[in-house]
Amino acid sequence: MDKQTRNAMAARVARDIPEGAYVNLGIGLPTMVANHLPADKDIFLHSENGVLGRWTGAPAGEEDWDMINAGKEPIKLAPGAAFFHHADSFGMMRGGHLDICVLGAFQVSAGGDLANWHTGAPDAIPAVGGAMDLAIGAKRIYVMMEHLDKQGRSKVMPRCSYPLTGLGCVSRVYTDLATLEITADGVKVIELVGDIDASALQDVTSVALDFSALEQPSREPGRSALTALSPAE
Repeated sequence: MDKQTRNAMAARVARDIPEGAYVNLGIGLPTMVANHLPADKDIFLHSENGVLGRWTGAPAGEEDWDMINAGKEPIKLAPGAAFFHHADSFGMMRGGHLDICVLGAFQVSAGGDLANWHTGAPDAIPAVGGAMDLAIGAKRIYVMMEHLDKQGRSKVMPRCSYPLTGLGCVSRVYTDLATLEITADGVKVIELVGDIDASALQDVTSVALDFSALEQPSREPGRSALTALSPAE
């Protein structure tokens, strides 16, 4: 997935975060959301390593490696940000104080189960880490991921085949092809991305999709349906 597509996904997530929300950004794609939040919105970012406030990625040459996000990437803090102990950070996560958590994922089930820590590969991360606390502690979980895996298979599945991080915790999924809402009545498509249409999206998704809530397509530049439906690089 190219940088333009990743930034477009992050901008879609940022657009949907409401005023006054406390939001955790997980490692990987979610960290990019910080760069797309409107300056006129009061949104409070939280990082697992003990940061609260607003920040963006640090420009090249301005890195301070004592100021990093959960993905160990350098950040540039806005005035008013605060640092605190890791234990206090987990207290916020486990205590239900976060409105939204944005996480990456390997798989999401139709029922909202999340698998984002282990693929069974020999070099995979050996433990689930803070994602488990975030999955159960945040009020809403947004997932950012490619729609297809490297073999061209749907990552939105009837049932996850990888070890689970959390059960029934995912509220919304943002992919390079669509935005999906996980509901008690099924997986609802609320936005198509680029040139893809409903039929093509259903063809590459291994669960039945409900298009009754569909909004107008998001015309992201440089991403055709043909390109999007190719196996991930």
